[in-house]
Amino acid sequence: MSVSQVSPGLFLSGLDSALNVAVLTQRKIKLIVNVSGVSGVPGLEVVEVPVQDWPHSDLGQYFDPVSEKIHQNLNQNHNCLVHCTAGRSRSPALVLAFLISLVLETRPFIRINAGFWRQLMDYELRVQNRLHLPPRSLSLFSSSPSSVPHLVLSPSSPPLSLFSPSSSSPHWDVMITFTLSHL
Repeated sequence: MSVSQVSPGLFLSGLDSALNVAVLTQRKIKLIVNVSGVSGVPGLEVVEVPVQDWPHSDLGQYFDPVSEKIHQNLNQNHNCLVHCTAGRSRSPALVLAFLISLVLETRPFIRINAGFWRQLMDYELRVQNRLHLPPRSLSLFSSSPSSVPHLVLSPSSPPLSLFSPSSSSPHWDVMITFTLSHL
């Protein structure tokens, strides 16, 4: 059983830890975000996210509501556990979505340049190597340290964007693509 503390009050795990009352009590968990499909421990607030661990599943529809719930919970100084079955795909994706929303809420005008994207990709690989993690078939940014994402910007509707700080400014969709030879 492994529970990882991502930040103060925010924990990530698989199903075994989420079903263990001692683990939940020790970490003072008040909110559970459950992406496993398995009923958990009664008596705690639970947000159910009914998404299978398949590439075509629409986990994205839950990014905003789950991020908002985590944010509300942490603002009340309550600890939150986000879990799926193994704690390796769905729940980390939700935690990363929350962290992205947190950064963009606090600094909505960020614009990371292509060179820094490259450095983030390299950093991900360095962290994997330092932690002696096995190679993954798909990396957060790219499967190759030599591929730099191409940013393709186009006017969009509805107005939802990483790069648009307010509804009064132009809206853009951001699409990151990689050369097929690197996948």
